[in-house]
Amino acid sequence: MTIDEVRWLFDYNDWANTRTFDAAGTLSHEQMTKDLGSSFPSVLLTLAHIVAAEWVWLQRWLRQPPSTFPAWVSAPEFADIRTRLAAVSEGRRAFFAPMADADLRTSVPFTLLSGASDSQPLDVMVRHIANHSTYHRGQIATFMRQLGTKPPSTDIIVFARERRSEKAGS
Repeated sequence: MTIDEVRWLFDYNDWANTRTFDAAGTLSHEQMTKDLGSSFPSVLLTLAHIVAAEWVWLQRWLRQPPSTFPAWVSAPEFADIRTRLAAVSEGRRAFFAPMADADLRTSVPFTLLSGASDSQPLDVMVRHIANHSTYHRGQIATFMRQLGTKPPSTDIIVFARERRSEKAGS
């Protein structure tokens, strides 16, 4: 994995998160908070989990590992978590900005929320975060269908096509 691939992957992740938040923003409060029986019971709590998990990993990279999820994750407000997600995205861009390819193979020690110690190469963590958020965006797509609404397409190939079209138009 190269640093350019990391930036591309997180550009995709940010794009997919934005599309998911935009679609969720069309739901009523009742729809967004309805218990639909999954690992996180509602659209809102699943969105909060995505944001909280991305925040936790960023804090680990910054060598400020939290011992718990942030308090706001248990009773999130849609506008607040959207703002927090933007801050995580900006923080992540700043973190990766000075890096070179070799930095991605550096093993980063961290503490899990359980208190256990771990260490992983940075490129493995990058792949994990993108995969984790994709998994939960898929749950949100299912929730939206159950609620009678159409979820956005967040397929990576759609992102690649849109990016290619934007470059061709510039």
